[in-house]
Amino acid sequence: MRFSDIIRLSLLQLRVNPMRTAFTLLGIVVSVGFLVAVVAIIQGMNAYVKENIADAMIGMNTFQVRRLPISLGLFTDDQFRLLQRRPRVDERDAAAVREALPDALAISLQSGWPTPQADVVWRDRTIGSVQIFGVTAGYQVVQDYRFTEGRPLSDIDVRERRNVIVVGADIAQKLFQGASAIDKDVRLMGQRYTIVGVVGRKGRVLGQSFDGFALMPISAFEAIYGRRQNTTISVKMREATEVGPAMARAQEAMRLARRLRPSDRDNFDVGTADALVDFWKQLTKVLFAVVPAVVAIGILVGGIVIMNIMLMGVTERTHEIGLRKAVGATSADVRRQFLAEAVALAICGGLLGVAAGWGLAAVIAAFSPLPARVSLWSVGLALSLGAGVGVLFGVYPASRAAKLDPITAMRAET
Repeated sequence: MRFSDIIRLSLLQLRVNPMRTAFTLLGIVVSVGFLVAVVAIIQGMNAYVKENIADAMIGMNTFQVRRLPISLGLFTDDQFRLLQRRPRVDERDAAAVREALPDALAISLQSGWPTPQADVVWRDRTIGSVQIFGVTAGYQVVQDYRFTEGRPLSDIDVRERRNVIVVGADIAQKLFQGASAIDKDVRLMGQRYTIVGVVGRKGRVLGQSFDGFALMPISAFEAIYGRRQNTTISVKMREATEVGPAMARAQEAMRLARRLRPSDRDNFDVGTADALVDFWKQLTKVLFAVVPAVVAIGILVGGIVIMNIMLMGVTERTHEIGLRKAVGATSADVRRQFLAEAVALAICGGLLGVAAGWGLAAVIAAFSPLPARVSLWSVGLALSLGAGVGVLFGVYPASRAAKLDPITAMRAET
């Protein structure tokens, strides 16, 4: 029997019993669709963190000197307790880094986690839960802020502990509704602050606005909130190629400033946005470990259903098998026929699953803040799984059909 005839007859059998075919394919469609959709979301999130969140939080061509590393959640309790003993990063550390990196575009000191929130009040209007950051002047360069009104915070503002703030675009819009925000006095934590600048829109990331903040001189910030446990130094270089060598110099400067011996470990962390991306990818590895197990269960169920349906088909088509053997079909022909039908079922389920997963990923990306990017390797894996299930669970029914005696088979229905 020609291969084309085998494929044609296999597809014909799928059309003969559409309801049975649909229910047979359901398990594979759901499993493969789930695989494609989840992988698309995870891949999309990885790219999104790299392209948007990391640069938005840390800045481009930038690295940070921190008390604690970004990948904090991956440490054990004992390791965390050791990290908690590290001294806080302060102005003396920032001064040492500035001295070591005179070629840096900007070096800033900013308040760290946890970031306080407060109400910003102007006349009868109040905006709640505004994130408050204490910064030095260089922070605005590090973050690539562009001002639509007024001016940035200055070194004089920090040195003289002035009660001035710079606000994000959301704050200015909601409080003043199109009017100028410059030189307006607002109340924050019971004290009066003058708005000297408005930062242009940075946009939203995963539904979270990056424009709902207020910056104040770090000296004024610490007078209200005290010194943060995780104050951070950010260093912005002119080119990406300069970041690596600058990190090495900053590390050396910090070790000298803290009088660490050659055998002592660093009691600080120097990292870039890549650390945040790596941290996220390590978290998503947990999902990648769970997804195959869930998909395997669904594929297994789908394969068992295919095998049962094929065995039922062998019973129903016993007379047909006997007739084919009587007119010259070999056992190998019969085996190939039923195996082809099983593989056709599985591949159809895989194709429908890919389409369903692709569509689900598109819907999620369109109607939620979660990004989704379908990758070709997940599509290839899904189709390979479909074909593999067809071969694995179609072998036994095909072998059983091939072993039927033609005379006995023809008598079975007569």
